[in-house]
Amino acid sequence: MRKVFVDTNIVIDLLLQRAPFYEEAAQLFSLADKNQIELFVSALTIANTSFTLLRQMNANKTKSVLRKLKLIITVLPLDDKVIDLALNDETFVDFEDALQYYTALEGNQELIITRNLKDFKNVKLPILTARQFIETL
Repeated sequence: MRKVFVDTNIVIDLLLQRAPFYEEAAQLFSLADKNQIELFVSALTIANTSFTLLRQMNANKTKSVLRKLKLIITVLPLDDKVIDLALNDETFVDFEDALQYYTALEGNQELIITRNLKDFKNVKLPILTARQFIETL
């Protein structure tokens, strides 16, 4: 089964049903729900998503949404090695993107799904949008 790392923006697109990106995010997560792919996120994604959801809903609802999400994703650790790699990388402008990238790389992911393709230049892993990935299946 393919190991697919999902960037925070895709998770938030799904959970907040952000147009026009919701449909492709929903299709991606549906593939995981049907055990056709395996989805992974960084621990950072859970924290950032919680922060974003709390602006839209109360703490109990946010935790409930995250518990449901956790049923179809695997959370990869944000550890000392990942932080060191991101801190010492000079190709990423955005530190958060470097953390995501190195979490995926250290987690042996096949590719990264994001809407921000331009933020992941000159990297070793394939970078696709959710739509691009779905079109490859």
